[in-house]
Amino acid sequence: MPIEILMPALSPTMEEGTLAKWLVKEGDTVSSGDLIAEIETDKATMEFEAVDEGVVGKLLVAEGTEGVKVNTLIAVLLADGESAADIAAGAAPAAPSAAAAEEAPAAAEKAAAPAAASATPAPAAPAAADGSRVFASPLARRIAADKGLDLTAIKGSGPHGRIVKADVEGATAAPKAAAAPASAAAAPAAAPAAAAPAGPSADMVAKMYEGRTFEEVKLDGMRKTIAARLTEAKQTIPHFYLRRDIQLDALLKFRGELNKQLEGRGVKLSVNDFIIKAVALALQAVPDANAVWAGDRVLKMKASDVAVAVAIEGGLFTPVLQDADMKSLSALSAEMKDLAKRARDRKLAPHEYQGGSFAISNLGMFGIDNFDAIVNPPHAGILAVGAGVQKPVVGKDGELKVATVMSVTMSVDHRVIDGALGADLLTAIVDNLENPMTMLA
Repeated sequence: MPIEILMPALSPTMEEGTLAKWLVKEGDTVSSGDLIAEIETDKATMEFEAVDEGVVGKLLVAEGTEGVKVNTLIAVLLADGESAADIAAGAAPAAPSAAAAEEAPAAAEKAAAPAAASATPAPAAPAAADGSRVFASPLARRIAADKGLDLTAIKGSGPHGRIVKADVEGATAAPKAAAAPASAAAAPAAAPAAAAPAGPSADMVAKMYEGRTFEEVKLDGMRKTIAARLTEAKQTIPHFYLRRDIQLDALLKFRGELNKQLEGRGVKLSVNDFIIKAVALALQAVPDANAVWAGDRVLKMKASDVAVAVAIEGGLFTPVLQDADMKSLSALSAEMKDLAKRARDRKLAPHEYQGGSFAISNLGMFGIDNFDAIVNPPHAGILAVGAGVQKPVVGKDGELKVATVMSVTMSVDHRVIDGALGADLLTAIVDNLENPMTMLA
């Protein structure tokens, strides 16, 4: 019977993606492990491998289609004895099974309207009580969803126990005595939230500017995700902010000496490399602050995994340097350069930009003196770094002098870090940067 190829979830948070490019064409023979498509998520373009082997019978979603939901049927592989002509004509193969007979017309219908397939994907395949997958055709899953049927309670009559159209058409949903009152009780509570205005619609905003010239820029997956995540973060995380000025003269002198010694190895340390190291060591010095928010609990981390914001066209990535406290400055510098380059090329794997307990956002190179960053959940905090500028300062002996001063603001999730604990963490970061040689001890 035809083998379904579904839109994969290439990261734990992926809900939809763009089918950027097919690497196969109809009629090609593929084996397990062959690359068949490039899928663009909100963060990266990733290659998708075939799991099964067979002949590509039909590509159901066109290249460049955006907003394809996870688990949407995107292609069909044909087994021995089946042909693409059978699918295109909506007829069953020469030796039809019940599942194949109903799936072939559905596949042809999707081929004629790939956009509709993206908009109304078949529900995800459920799992049985023992955790095994329940196999059902896309049409059977849709009928079951419409009728409120539990597929795990239905015995399939198709090949290998697959649930097909005939199995669900005559079935009725089991009564849900306990669930119904709960749903009814929840309805009034949900009503006010649904009625709350979400701001003016796109049409309303456009109408305000009738007669004015403007260009409408369509949001890509990355921009939509950034908007959704940061709106949620700002609305749900109780932020508070701690600010300090850091004198950089000792660090700049030390950096210059190190770079002169490392010149033969082709290593050039940046101020940002020192900031990463300073934050990583501070998280070890103040371990209670090295934590993340996990809904109903706090997870205290052992290693210092530090995320660093990298601006790219249309958005940003936060690649994570794992075990940053254990790495040398030159190792951190090389890793950061590699991660930043691949971030700009959108070639990072999900595990390279997920995780971490604390983040750094440095806009100093853009001439920004100071700013407040938004905490990126589940991180407990983020350090916003401004430019180093020369300012008059009063020395410890009371003498007025000129020093290079960098302003930083630490945004903190109050659910994880309280004020005094946050102050301890920021003090540790400042001490590391103002006494850079101690970071090598």
